Amino acid sequence: MQIPSFPEANHPLVKSLSHYGDQELLALFQKNPDAGQYFTAIFCRYSPLVYTLIANTARSPVQADYLFAQTWRHVFYELNGLELPPDPSKKSLQSWLLNVTANCVNTIELPPVEEIHYSLDSAPPPLWCYVERSLGQLSPLQRLMVLMSQTYHWSETRIAAYLQAEGEYISPADVKAQLVEAYRQLETGLPEDISTIYLERNSLVRPVNDDSTRSGTN
Repeated sequence: MQIPSFPEANHPLVKSLSHYGDQELLALFQKNPDAGQYFTAIFCRYSPLVYTLIANTARSPVQADYLFAQTWRHVFYELNGLELPPDPSKKSLQSWLLNVTANCVNTIELPPVEEIHYSLDSAPPPLWCYVERSLGQLSPLQRLMVLMSQTYHWSETRIAAYLQAEGEYISPADVKAQLVEAYRQLETGLPEDISTIYLERNSLVRPVNDDSTRSGTN
């Protein structure tokens, strides 16, 4: 499998951190939870190594990308509590990442290819991690609507019908308004540098479908 390249590695905000050692990047990440460039720099530094290990175990590129993203998601949440000794020969960030990757390879159950909706091109792991963190700030109802809209591509009418069947009385117009607000909150909840790195040219907000222009809506 070909190791993917990540354009964010050449972004000025990421390249400006190339002179920092692993210990310094980790400390900056832990001290600046509202900045995403430090995690992105760690990701860009070690993504080839992690992907190489994963590619040798996954059966397909789709599963490899999914496991790669899940591994970095695990790394993202574990890094906050990671303490490395001053002597890197005892425990380094690289050796820790190797252990985390091996553990994810051995423990994460990969779904069939047809059930995987993740796209590495659309959501590189750093962006995905921070979007997920921002997603956690939405109301449960808004999160469910975003999931149905973005993952399953349901129309506002179908989302409203599902929610009504679950006892949540809401119209398609209300669903549309909630989605617009949810996407706005998702973007404002992202670290500013993550928006700069990943969303300068492409908004996270997706246009909300107008059911009146659709034919054959599910």
